[in-house]
Amino acid sequence: MTVRVRRVFEFDADPEAVWDFIADPSKRADAISVVERYEVDRDAGTATWHVRLPIPLVNSTARVETEDVTRDPPKYVKFVGKSSVLRVTGEHTIEPTEGGARLVNEFVVDGRVPGVEGFFKRNLDTELENLERALRRAVEADA
Repeated sequence: MTVRVRRVFEFDADPEAVWDFIADPSKRADAISVVERYEVDRDAGTATWHVRLPIPLVNSTARVETEDVTRDPPKYVKFVGKSSVLRVTGEHTIEPTEGGARLVNEFVVDGRVPGVEGFFKRNLDTELENLERALRRAVEADA
């Protein structure tokens, strides 16, 4: 089973400020509650997330190797994360609006062990709310 979600956020902020946040792998990782820690290689455009999922068959953190596979500054970034537990794809599109910016978020999570899809089906909305809150704090601080 694959979990897919699409959410749109509107900001009264400059599209560049939204880009500065969403294009930064460390800021994306900081916003996700199940990411316990991470390492970022900015030169390579990669990050390793250590994810703790509260599901029966995963009793330690899962190492998820993420990579920005497409970047079109300042309007689009797509990343892919792979591990033995899951595969995640995230796409973020920034569109200028009359009063600021719109951020279109699309995520696909494919579980590779039982329970992963169920966890994300129940919790992906909450994780996206975490991302939105962190982004709002960042762009409002810049305003």
